[in-house]
Amino acid sequence: MFQWKKVFKSVWFFIFLIFLLILWSYFHYPVVTVAVLASALRQSTPLALGALCGLIGERSGVINIGMEGQMLLSAFLGFLVSVWTGNLLFAVLAGVMTGALTGLLLAFMSVTLRIDQIIGGTVINILAFGLTGYFYQVGLSTKGKLQPISLGPLQDIPLLGPVLFNNPPITYLTLLLVLVMHYLLFYTRWGLRTRAVGEHPRAVDTLGINVFFMRYANVVLGGAIAGLAGAFLTLEAVGSFERGMTNGRGFVALAVMIFGKWTPIGSWGAALLFGFAISLQTQLQFGGLITIPHQFIGMLPYLLTVIVLAGFVGRARPPASIGMPYTKE
Repeated sequence: MFQWKKVFKSVWFFIFLIFLLILWSYFHYPVVTVAVLASALRQSTPLALGALCGLIGERSGVINIGMEGQMLLSAFLGFLVSVWTGNLLFAVLAGVMTGALTGLLLAFMSVTLRIDQIIGGTVINILAFGLTGYFYQVGLSTKGKLQPISLGPLQDIPLLGPVLFNNPPITYLTLLLVLVMHYLLFYTRWGLRTRAVGEHPRAVDTLGINVFFMRYANVVLGGAIAGLAGAFLTLEAVGSFERGMTNGRGFVALAVMIFGKWTPIGSWGAALLFGFAISLQTQLQFGGLITIPHQFIGMLPYLLTVIVLAGFVGRARPPASIGMPYTKE
């Protein structure tokens, strides 16, 4: 007997349904549809990068709730380097290095000192908010921001062209990173060791694999990716810096990671969903389509976060040794 309940609960069913809605909207409102989808891709970029940061660390057993601080501090220092040097490439690299250094700090607290990993992430968040708030100066400005790069004839493809093939470099790099991280995590020796360290570190240690090194390497790499997300905010999305400009994206990235079940492609799909919610609420606010107070529309992305956490946290299975410090016998 055909089981309709399983069909309606299937993720592919909802993907197909969303695809049909997008096609219907494109044929009736092509300009608005392209604008919303392009905005959704841009809005999803820092969330996808944050989710990649979190899942790399948590796949190796280290919880990272300090992504908000990593992104904020990287955004600030990347912005300062852009102001001082006028070179956007150096500024992006500064943001990435800042994220890697905060990852190193988190790894030192979590792996070497073996303090509570939630506390370690909270320390990074508080440190980032304090430093950026204290050293921020009003009036600083850069000479520009990263501009979209058109991929030639690909941009002319209906619907997909202007959405996927006319974006700034960090957005392209994010799409590439999702595919690369998926391959590395599930089809390479490094990925196998990373997943094994997050599941059974003592068994891995008996095989001669350095658990401490693997956790350090993954948390630092994740920090660098979070730094790229911070650089995106100031050097590609906005072109300036404001206090607290991450606006909770690091915490939303945690929900994205859980919704994506600690997989790069799943997390990217979840990030697109959240990015779509953000771009849709913006369109509803400024498009004049509804007249209810804008605060209710602004709640849409965060309401979606609560629904996802309530509905999927119990169903998603995290790595078995997540949050547990490892001690050699």
